[in-house]
Amino acid sequence: MKPTIKAIVFDVYGTLFDVHSVKGACEQEFPEKGAAISQVWRTKQLEYFFWRHMMGRYEDFDTVTRDALRYALTVHDVPFTKEIEQRLIASYAHLTPYKEVESVLKEMYDVKTVILSNGTDEMLKALLHNTGLTDYFDELVSVDRIKQPKPTPAAYMHWFKKSGLRRDEVLFLSSNGWDIAGAKNFGFHAAWINRNDLPFESIDIEPDAIYPNLNNLSEWL
Repeated sequence: MKPTIKAIVFDVYGTLFDVHSVKGACEQEFPEKGAAISQVWRTKQLEYFFWRHMMGRYEDFDTVTRDALRYALTVHDVPFTKEIEQRLIASYAHLTPYKEVESVLKEMYDVKTVILSNGTDEMLKALLHNTGLTDYFDELVSVDRIKQPKPTPAAYMHWFKKSGLRRDEVLFLSSNGWDIAGAKNFGFHAAWINRNDLPFESIDIEPDAIYPNLNNLSEWL
């Protein structure tokens, strides 16, 4: 029997927005190195965020995004100034939404729509405002308020404890396998948005569904 879903909770980076759309800004500053810089930037962004949490030295997502950018520029041996750094950081507030995102959100009539992200409140508000998507969400929740990043159980509980819902009434969506595993472990239904056509990073936790994009969400409503 199809579950009754009352809230759809979205991850942001890589799920709703293409994190590698920053490669255009990187390419403008450093021709022929934009894509490579973008790849290292994203990899180190996640590594730095998780490492610092595990060491008990939490830093917010804005800080680790800047630190990861500096590493990416250094590893590619490109000279940069504070002005260049700031222009590239600013590109994170103008990430490109995936092409189906707005049309799918327009169809979310009878279900609560929630953002639950490792990004800071300021990062998320700026990104949604700049892309015109703010009004499509009922709630915007940053784990930075409790300094407990996804996929820790506390991160999912941060939103859920005030939701008034049962866990099986929530569908969680992410393009990140570790996020899907965390949400499923917490007790949510979870659909992995497999934007890069990769195998799921199984750790004995499997998603309820795997989709190439968000267009199949109507199956849950």
